[in-house]
Amino acid sequence: MTPGARVAAAIEVLEEIDERRRPAADALKDWGGSHRFAGSKDRTAIASLVYDALRRRAAAAHVMDAATPRAILIGTLHLVRGLDLDEARALFTGEGHAPPPLSEEEAQRYITGDLAGAPPHVAGDFPGWLEPSLVAAFGDNVVAECAALATRAPVDLRVNTLKATRDKAQARLAHLGAGPTPLSPIGLRLPLAPDGRAPALGAEPAYVKGLVEVQDEGSQLAALLSSARSGEQVLDLCAGAGGKSLALAALMENRGQVYATDRDGRRLMQSHARIERAGVRSVQLRPPRGGADVLADLEGRCDLVVVDAPCTGSGTWRRNPDAKWRTRPGALEQRIAEQDEVLGEAVRYVKPGGRLLYVTCSVLREENEDRIAGFLASRPEFSSVPAAEMIERAGLPQLASFASPFGFGLRLSPLTSATDGFFIAMLARA
Repeated sequence: MTPGARVAAAIEVLEEIDERRRPAADALKDWGGSHRFAGSKDRTAIASLVYDALRRRAAAAHVMDAATPRAILIGTLHLVRGLDLDEARALFTGEGHAPPPLSEEEAQRYITGDLAGAPPHVAGDFPGWLEPSLVAAFGDNVVAECAALATRAPVDLRVNTLKATRDKAQARLAHLGAGPTPLSPIGLRLPLAPDGRAPALGAEPAYVKGLVEVQDEGSQLAALLSSARSGEQVLDLCAGAGGKSLALAALMENRGQVYATDRDGRRLMQSHARIERAGVRSVQLRPPRGGADVLADLEGRCDLVVVDAPCTGSGTWRRNPDAKWRTRPGALEQRIAEQDEVLGEAVRYVKPGGRLLYVTCSVLREENEDRIAGFLASRPEFSSVPAAEMIERAGLPQLASFASPFGFGLRLSPLTSATDGFFIAMLARA
């Protein structure tokens, strides 16, 4: 495919996402399935264009003074790719499979359009209805924080300490430019290609043999802050595909037991291959079985219960930019109800003297500090572990500056920590 044809394809995918409110990954997969002539490099390049456009959708539409998929893609070439007008015109020739030429109005906007005087939700590329919540979280830094959430995310890897040291894993991935993450002592970061493409890890022996797992540095830090110890009984209550369960098992040196469960049994089953690849022996999967209580034997027995709570995912907008535009008013209230429900469920398994780790990939106070405050108000047997104590227990003094200013836990964000947005809080049971 020519560069112009790739641009036309990206516009087509954006139209599908816009018209049918589909997840970007699904729309891209279907486009690839119906356009078999497109090679892997073509599909990767098209996906990169689509995700860049979704990250900067509001700003690109403002610059072009139009919110059509075509206008947003044109604005993205200017704002994200940094193309000059002649370079942009070369992609819009109308020849072959390239999109029609730029109109005079489009060319003029390309030259003169900017973000001067743009409202916060445009300059920061976030849904306008979320502005009060984001201002409550970030204050005067709301535009800068949300603009950082609209950038490309690097590829972070967690070194599997059951099989390798960070130095060994880094050496194995040196050809990909792997370097140590600044905050996690077990993390590596891989740079992206100039067009936003991530390295293909599926063919890397270090990945295939389980020396590394893909995991954002913020998620790695959440596992480390749990201070899970060898021999403990740990319940990962919202395990998903098992990333944190594997991190906990490695932290515990394969001693003790990690019980992993999730309401979505299909996601949980994806853990099997990862567990085998990582050489983990201490993770036991507990998938749902109809109405059966698959965790009954764990009641009051767990040293640590990890709640990676369902949330709006606002902290992962760099990786899932379409999610911020698909989220609608009412979704936040639904997530809050689910968070309160799972916190209430977690209490059942925490033994006296045990710990409850609450984690979200959200930057919103309503899903984070407010949930902890509400929980503590109704659960006098629990107390909040101060951020300084969490940091000291985990041996991570570099995290001291990330203590939340709102009373509980730690906050991470792309702007402040160069990770996804995360909230991590510890509660102790008397």
